[in-house]
Amino acid sequence: MAITFSDLHTESGLKSLNDFLTGKSYISGDKLTKDDIKVYAAVLKNPGDSFPNVSQWYNCVSSHLASSFPGKAVGVSLGGKADPAQSAEAKSPAADDDDDDLDLFGDETEEDKKAAEEREAAKKSAKKKESGKSSVLMDVKPWDDETDMKKLEEAVRSVEMPGLLWGASKLVAVGYGIKKLQIMLTIVDDLVSVDTLIEEHLTVEPRNEYIQSCDIVAFNKI
Repeated sequence: MAITFSDLHTESGLKSLNDFLTGKSYISGDKLTKDDIKVYAAVLKNPGDSFPNVSQWYNCVSSHLASSFPGKAVGVSLGGKADPAQSAEAKSPAADDDDDDLDLFGDETEEDKKAAEEREAAKKSAKKKESGKSSVLMDVKPWDDETDMKKLEEAVRSVEMPGLLWGASKLVAVGYGIKKLQIMLTIVDDLVSVDTLIEEHLTVEPRNEYIQSCDIVAFNKI
């Protein structure tokens, strides 16, 4: 059953609210609801000792709102006086629907809990992913002296994955006219395995057309 309060900006309206709140902590039930928010918005300010029940309830709602909106308020005063009849006409059914949808302190649903857990897991995962990086120096060997080293390097750098960053490279003579590619790479440890990079990306088709094998020359934590 709907509860009606009127003229909460007047002493008579506040007295009616004060009488209603006798023995109560909130407007509806035993916890804060949007009914409290609606009534709170209609009370211009804490009425003080003149209406103790209203004053205690007003402070309680203010405390809840302060914890929900932690930003620092500078204070706002509202001037002017609207004609109640015009205000009632101006309020459309759509506004009522919006009020029904607004629930600052409603019960948390299973979907809300699941979404919160997923956000928390994502935050932990992001922190973990950024926990460590390594700098790797790798030798990439061709099949023979006829291997196109430019295409070999293009094949190496074409490997892309989260947490992998290719760096500087150079060709180093091995002997008998054969050169190997020596290349730097930076990896996020929890995202990239060097063994997997070599075995599942660099030395398999189509890149093994140019790449015979890969060796780790240096591996350093950053």
